[in-house]
Amino acid sequence: MGLFSRDKPKIKIQTTKKDGFSGWLKCTHCSELIHAQQLEQNQNCCPKCQYHYRLSADERIKSLSDPGTFVPLFTSLQPVDVLGFVDTEPYPERIKNAQKKSGNNEAIIVGTCQLNQVTIALGVMDFNFIGGSMGSVVGERFTRLIELALTQKIPVVVVCTSGGARMQESILSLMQMAKTAAALAKLSEEGIPYISVLTNPTTGGVTASFASLGNIIIAEPEALVCFTGPRVIEQTIGQKLPAGVQQSEFLLRHGMIDCIVHRHEMKQKVSEFIYFLQGNSPLEENDLMPKQNKKDSLINSKENKVPSRLQNSLVSH
Repeated sequence: MGLFSRDKPKIKIQTTKKDGFSGWLKCTHCSELIHAQQLEQNQNCCPKCQYHYRLSADERIKSLSDPGTFVPLFTSLQPVDVLGFVDTEPYPERIKNAQKKSGNNEAIIVGTCQLNQVTIALGVMDFNFIGGSMGSVVGERFTRLIELALTQKIPVVVVCTSGGARMQESILSLMQMAKTAAALAKLSEEGIPYISVLTNPTTGGVTASFASLGNIIIAEPEALVCFTGPRVIEQTIGQKLPAGVQQSEFLLRHGMIDCIVHRHEMKQKVSEFIYFLQGNSPLEENDLMPKQNKKDSLINSKENKVPSRLQNSLVSH
């Protein structure tokens, strides 16, 4: 019975696949198959239904700033465990894991850059860092960015994505709501534009503070924007919420945001709003056009979709 006495079978059994990830994904929104390369080339938007997937902070900076112009600031500010907080793991360990996962040392990156040749102060939140939660360093970096904008008289653009205030810092994180709001009040007094861009998701204390204080509030399509998430609300009131009740389209209908802008158009629209708030004409306008005609042209343009609540202020200037 030599057949059964052999130590090694001649037929080799393959226990693992040689080929790894094929690159094909199923869109969670439309269920169509898309390739990862297509998704990357389309700024993480589904090429079939245009559903906006999350962007990293670095990808967001590249999409909004002119190439090679972004200069990060205040990177030396690091989070510390003042309260000695421990949940499922010590706070210092959670910070280290978040830094390794995201590649950033905090949940917001701030700096200056050129946006269509205009110098701006830019802040971008990173949801990969503890859910984009707002701690003391996030509030401090944001506040210093506002103070820099006050000194240099440059507009501020902040891209928000967050789960809210960081529970590991307790009351210290909640203090950042008042701190950032006070800084923005000074910015408003000086008439310096502040544009807030809300992405999926923007919730909690960030929504209740600087995310909702922009001169113009922009949101991406179908972004979840709220203070408390739908699951918590449903558990609290014991009722099912209507579909899309906390998405950007719902907020636009009820006047909580000014406009919804596709990611592909975001840089151009932000640029147009900055020129609008500064009383200038867009780059493509004829420089010889009289100032009043430029304003009228911007107001009447259907393409720009300037929020109606801002038109009166523009005319009055």
